[in-house]
Amino acid sequence: MNATAPLSSVAPRLTSLSHGGGCGCKIAPGVLSQILAQSGAAGLVPPELLVGLETADDAAVYRLNDEQALVATTDFFMPIVDDPYEFGRIAATNALSDVYAMGGRPIMALALVAMPIGQLPLETIGAILRGGQDTCRAAGIPVAGGHTIDSVEPIYGLVAMGLVHPERVRRNAGARPGDVLILGKPLGVGVYSAALKKEQLSDAHYREMLASTTRLNTPGPILADLEGVHAITDVTGFGLAGHALEMARGAGATIAIDWARVPLLPGVAELAAQGFVTGASGRNWAGYGEAVALEAGLPATTQALATDPQTSGGLLVACAPEAADQVLTVFAREGFDRAAVVGEVQAGEARLRVRA
Repeated sequence: MNATAPLSSVAPRLTSLSHGGGCGCKIAPGVLSQILAQSGAAGLVPPELLVGLETADDAAVYRLNDEQALVATTDFFMPIVDDPYEFGRIAATNALSDVYAMGGRPIMALALVAMPIGQLPLETIGAILRGGQDTCRAAGIPVAGGHTIDSVEPIYGLVAMGLVHPERVRRNAGARPGDVLILGKPLGVGVYSAALKKEQLSDAHYREMLASTTRLNTPGPILADLEGVHAITDVTGFGLAGHALEMARGAGATIAIDWARVPLLPGVAELAAQGFVTGASGRNWAGYGEAVALEAGLPATTQALATDPQTSGGLLVACAPEAADQVLTVFAREGFDRAAVVGEVQAGEARLRVRA
């Protein structure tokens, strides 16, 4: 299949109907902070609410009893690929990732569907929903309902719910000085999407993109059962730098990333050097770049790749050094053969250092 070919002579390319795609659609982090500050978002905080808005975590967690807590999250976006079935799979995989990132196991989902009914054939919309349903089936859960509206741009995602033991919740704020950082998936989905939008992504790289974005982050709840794992988050729209910085702020510590150890999807460095970079990458840097130190000697593309928005990206795990081999073994057993140690947590102010 040609990665950039339209689906038919009648249906428009999905990506042509949206101003952005995947997690690159996220509101820039600086703007989001201002919106939340003005919204009075804190509101009522019952004692059962174990995780809320306070550390920009991946999902809310509500204690049900001594053995169970409900993990609840939602994620939706505009198309990152033109194949409707694959768009559905990617969006669903991305939404379920936040449950896994909290250490939870998904139990059900609700579909969020907004489609330009007058522009897309009904079979195209049906294929999007079928892709999401098949991903949920692979995760062992039902799509138990949802909501649909007629929209100017195509949007699809899920409300995802899961269960976790209250003592096994893994937040993005639990990292400790001395921990090592392990990244579960290689970076570069945003770069691939930028090349796809301009019809410059090869078939081989398109297949790599699909393989990465449709791989469920199933190691999450397994890792949460390991005593040496202190924090987990998933790397999505704010890029590796943004989500590592959230982890640093939550821990009140410095995070150092060794750039040479960060795995990249095939061809991503070359594509970025050719200028295939998303607008979201620049917005990300504008939102948090003042808290990131890029050391001398790094490749010219480091800033763009560190801020590259990842749709359905990998888990970022902070664990004790003695647990690192266990963590890597779990990733490998679940099919994440490029998981790698990429840095460490250090005592110091809440900042991010990217080292050569």
